[in-house]
This record gives sequence, structure tokens and C-alpha cells, in this order.
Amino acid sequence: MTCPICARETDPKYRPFCSRRCADVDLGRWLTGSYRVPVEDEELPDGGAEAAGEGDDPPRH
Repeated sequence: MTCPICARETDPKYRPFCSRRCADVDLGRWLTGSYRVPVEDEELPDGGAEAAGEGDDPPRH
């Protein structure tokens, strides 16, 4: 198995990574939002886009 960050052979201690450095790089990508699935807004039948939170409490300042 190869490391998903640098493609070197994995180390059982850090599996699926080869080192602590590659494990930390992966964690950093998760924490900064680099790993995300793009989504498209769904269109409503009347042509408006569904927005999260519409009709909820007024905005706080």
C-alpha cells in the first residue's frame, strides 16, 4: 500500500501514511476544508433557489 500524500510505502505505525508528516498534511487538509464535495443548489419549481435558514430567526449582530 502506498501513502496517499506522497506515494511512498506506508509505515504500519502511521498507516495509511508513510510518516507523521504525511499524516499531519492530511489532517491539515481536512481542517482547512480542502477535502470537500462540491454541491449545486437545487432549484425550486417556482425558479427560486432553496436557501438554508430562510424564514428562521432574524440575523444576529
